[in-house]
Amino acid sequence: MADTETVEETFEETETEVRRKIVRKSLRIQETSSTTKTTTMTTPAKLYGKDISEYDELDVDELLSKLSAEEIKILAKEVDPDDSFLPPSQRCNYECEKDPTGPLNRKQLIEHINKQAIEAPDEPELKPYVPGTVRGKKWVPPPPPKKEQDASEQIAIDLGDEYEQALTDATQEEIIDLAAILGFHSMMNQDQYHASLLNKGQPVGMGWDGITKASKQKIYPQDPPNDTDIEKTIKQVQQDDPKLTDLNWNNIKNISDEKFDDLFEALSNNTHLETLSLTNVGLTDRQAQKLAEALERNNTLRVVNVETNFIAPTGIVRLIKSLLKTQVVEEFRASNQRSQVLGNKIEMEITSLIEKNPTILRLGLHLEYNDARHRIATHLQRNIDTNSRVMKANYKVILNPGGGPIKVELTG
Repeated sequence: MADTETVEETFEETETEVRRKIVRKSLRIQETSSTTKTTTMTTPAKLYGKDISEYDELDVDELLSKLSAEEIKILAKEVDPDDSFLPPSQRCNYECEKDPTGPLNRKQLIEHINKQAIEAPDEPELKPYVPGTVRGKKWVPPPPPKKEQDASEQIAIDLGDEYEQALTDATQEEIIDLAAILGFHSMMNQDQYHASLLNKGQPVGMGWDGITKASKQKIYPQDPPNDTDIEKTIKQVQQDDPKLTDLNWNNIKNISDEKFDDLFEALSNNTHLETLSLTNVGLTDRQAQKLAEALERNNTLRVVNVETNFIAPTGIVRLIKSLLKTQVVEEFRASNQRSQVLGNKIEMEITSLIEKNPTILRLGLHLEYNDARHRIATHLQRNIDTNSRVMKANYKVILNPGGGPIKVELTG
């Protein structure tokens, strides 16, 4: 008896679930009270061209009560309700009657599927593959559209009688100038543009009517080596030669430390040298320290150039700080050193040193931060303006009443 009751209860639950499944798909439930529910069926106005509005008030519960259990199961298989509240086992038509053999082992299942896929023999082809044999109709790409059209059909722009007449009567030089104004000069390379502008016989492929092509790279001869005599110039600096105002050691290789020491030691007492160029000579921090000590004692240098060397950021700060001692250097260049990036701390320190220098007018140094660049540029412009006002104040203009030449005398 207990087994029979269990079977009956299971059947009742299954029948209820099936009815719930059918009702959720095709019924609209209207709740009239907390205990009473009225079930009505909502159907479209027409189904396959037939008017089915007569079934609007059909009682589905009464129809389902007349069906047997087997008929309800068949009906449940035909209905797939789109209801996310139903579990997938009740929405799927497939029913597995086998009992599970054990818990699910995902790794073992994947290995079994892979093994079956590898061991399953391939289905033989009806026609074996033969290399070079075309089966069926071979695809042939359609021919490209014809682009051969007249210029009047390609570009139909009405410029007006006045502009058309002006362009028709314009010379080639005038058309080139007009194209340059409109920005069309970029359609020609430099050689073609100058050939059209200068009218150099217009060779084939050149000129206004030529096709734009990359011009060949122009090879310029290398600069001659610097033949400055190091020993001689050092002696001139030591002897304070008035003829030596510009010392250029740029690009001279293998200068010994003793030569640099002799030069920087002689700079301390020199009163005629105004420009010192030491670009690409292998200066290090030790030699930069010697140069900074010489700049603190020299009162005549106006331009100092130490670009393209091996000076560290701290060495550059030391050189810029040495310019504050005498305040006579107007141009200082030290870019392209061992460290391309100075860093925020070094740049701010350089900025504060430059802002204290009232005589420097030009600074050649790569700065990364906008704040440092802006503050230094503002201070340099202020120094240039001040220097211009001082120069104007030091000169007095004397006008000749008799109409003679104007005289300018230095007052300061």
